[in-house]
Amino acid sequence: MAGVFTGFATISVLIALGALLAQLRVLDERGQRTVSTVAFYVASPALLITVMDDSDLGFVLSGNLVAVASGVLVAATLVATVETLRRRGLGNTVVAVLCGSYANAGNLGLPIAAYVLGDPVLVAPTLLLQMLVLQPLALMLLDVDASTTRLSFWAVVRRPLTNPITVASAIGVALSVSDVDLPEVVLAPLELVAGMAVPSMLIAYGVALRLGPLPGRGVPALDLAAVVATKQVVQPVAAYLVGRFVLGLDAEALLAVTVLSALPTAQNVFVVAQRYDRATLLARDVIFVSTLATVPAILLVVLLLT
Repeated sequence: MAGVFTGFATISVLIALGALLAQLRVLDERGQRTVSTVAFYVASPALLITVMDDSDLGFVLSGNLVAVASGVLVAATLVATVETLRRRGLGNTVVAVLCGSYANAGNLGLPIAAYVLGDPVLVAPTLLLQMLVLQPLALMLLDVDASTTRLSFWAVVRRPLTNPITVASAIGVALSVSDVDLPEVVLAPLELVAGMAVPSMLIAYGVALRLGPLPGRGVPALDLAAVVATKQVVQPVAAYLVGRFVLGLDAEALLAVTVLSALPTAQNVFVVAQRYDRATLLARDVIFVSTLATVPAILLVVLLLT
């Protein structure tokens, strides 16, 4: 259980650092956008390449993946349906769907998988599902929404190929499948740049917390509660039900998919929201509230399933 608290403590310190830098006027809104842009275009792609290069894709194609994907599908469909009925627009709907279904599988999922579940590779299905399916699809739709002209079918199809996140994911998968080892002269600087991704996202998030409205005041409380409940309750419950009653997963695998589905919304959802200027306050507030709710949520899951 120490891994849960260690992961949250690390996140809290870096977010607090961002807020402090904003308070001291070291970073203003322009500086925050610069940090977020570097994370989106440079550091995150490098991180994706290094993470996927080390992943076992054979493990990903397992019952764990199906259960995790089911939780994501149920949560995403629920949020998308509500947002569409409320006519929020494509871009805002896409960000809301990410808020309700995109888990913090990197900087929280990895330590929790290692210290709570006993094996860091258990987070691989969640990571790769998000990197290869959910995020590229979301970015493609956001690119379409942000375009000032009507895009042709082929222009829409080509859009993901110009997105650094999608390109990096494809490179990482290709390296993993081919078992090609990057030369040290390439891998070493890539890993250094990748190390910037999580800290820069968290610092930019902390700056946004300090400079923007207080969490809970930027968006209607009911909207915030609904998205957080979808992420923290609906998604893990759906993953558990599919894992147990449809796939018949053993106790260890069932615990893994439920715990990892109960992770909070990932910080890079805020980076994406800010990059496209869609539902930024919603992303910021959902990340904050869901992160606070995750410790009791995961403790409850562990107590119920062990």
